[in-house]
Amino acid sequence: MNIYVANVPYSVKDQDLRELFEPYGEVTSAKIIMDKATNRSRGFGFVEMSDDNAGRQAIEATNGKNFHGRDLVVNEARPRPEGDRPFRGGGGGDRGGYRNDRGGFRDRGERSYRRDEE
Repeated sequence: MNIYVANVPYSVKDQDLRELFEPYGEVTSAKIIMDKATNRSRGFGFVEMSDDNAGRQAIEATNGKNFHGRDLVVNEARPRPEGDRPFRGGGGGDRGGYRNDRGGFRDRGERSYRRDEE
């Protein structure tokens, strides 16, 4: 069972998370999610337990528990829907604007400050 753990203090490490869940059963992995840009904790993580019943028991016991000064939010992790990824930008597509007569692009509602476009 994959368990989502939120509201985790930024000082908590993978091993701390593992130790919190081990009394309820075998923990196959425990991971605090880190920000790629700053290499700091994002305040949440995932714990994987080999037994679903132990996982449910761990969720019940740790949800709302004060851990290093913060009340944890713990529930079963939901799988990310296929193809659901954060927006990465890129060109093309309808951006909600229109092309002006010179081939440039400007947003709807943007006022022109050139006399010949008023």
